[in-house]
Amino acid sequence: MTTEVQVSAADPQAAYLEELVRHGLLIPMGVPGLYGRSGLFEEVVERFDAAISRHGREDGAEVMRFPPAVNRRDFETSEYLKSFPHLAGTVHSFDGSERDHHTLLRRLEEGEDWTAMQKATDVVMTPAACYPIYPTIAKRGTLPAEGALVDVFSYCFRHEPSLDPARMQLFRMREYVRVGTPEQVMSFRESWLQRGRALMESLGVPLEIDLANDPFFGRAGKMLSANQRDQGLKFELLIPITSTEKPTACLSFNYHQEHFGHLWDIRTPDGELAHTACVGFGMERVALALFKHHGFDPREWPAPVRALLWGRD
Repeated sequence: MTTEVQVSAADPQAAYLEELVRHGLLIPMGVPGLYGRSGLFEEVVERFDAAISRHGREDGAEVMRFPPAVNRRDFETSEYLKSFPHLAGTVHSFDGSERDHHTLLRRLEEGEDWTAMQKATDVVMTPAACYPIYPTIAKRGTLPAEGALVDVFSYCFRHEPSLDPARMQLFRMREYVRVGTPEQVMSFRESWLQRGRALMESLGVPLEIDLANDPFFGRAGKMLSANQRDQGLKFELLIPITSTEKPTACLSFNYHQEHFGHLWDIRTPDGELAHTACVGFGMERVALALFKHHGFDPREWPAPVRALLWGRD
């Protein structure tokens, strides 16, 4: 484990990370993808979060905020482990006797592996901000005629250690989640494809929207990825941050069809399985894109960008 960022001239990801650290925006914590944030970095995230709120305020979404962890049973129900076992993060804790504790301390002092003495708890790290929404909505019973629209914001975890500062292991997602009939859900997604692009264009950064797929695991995952693309279920708004050839997904627009409606038996008033969709904003990634394209001092950013982020509260 190292707290130093090793940089190669041929590695633009590590080079940008070093710049962010040198300017005090990110604080290394000794593990790739795990960083503290400076006050300035947090201010940019908070200002962008406020801009999202203004952009979606008229929709009247119900606001929900959850801790960065979910109930293990709900996590198991979500079938996340079927598709993304390599990204999941479980929470373990010591649950032994006093003798076990002495063994743990001995292993720790001797530099041996002590983690085998930890047992899984009923808590799992949140993989995506929308995951607590579905069991919450399901407990309410049949959806009202207008369906449901939820505004959710959470820290999320994915086990993807990387020197790419835009690929953090702990990061924040702001989402709007729509639950309802296929027509309601598709209308929502189409609206946010346009609105999300307009919001990001107002930040003065280069971008494009493209068809995408999730990083499903294993051989079966390749078929799932192909099906997702063939059906146009996922689009991403891409911004070059550390690479122009492989720009970074900063927004995602996802149509889950009846997947979550089936898992939690969420029903519309006519008894049909509910469909769901979400638009997700990668908060750290948007901040990183702003620093990349406008510089490390927000006081020198273009006037329209400053007006959007700081001009109105």
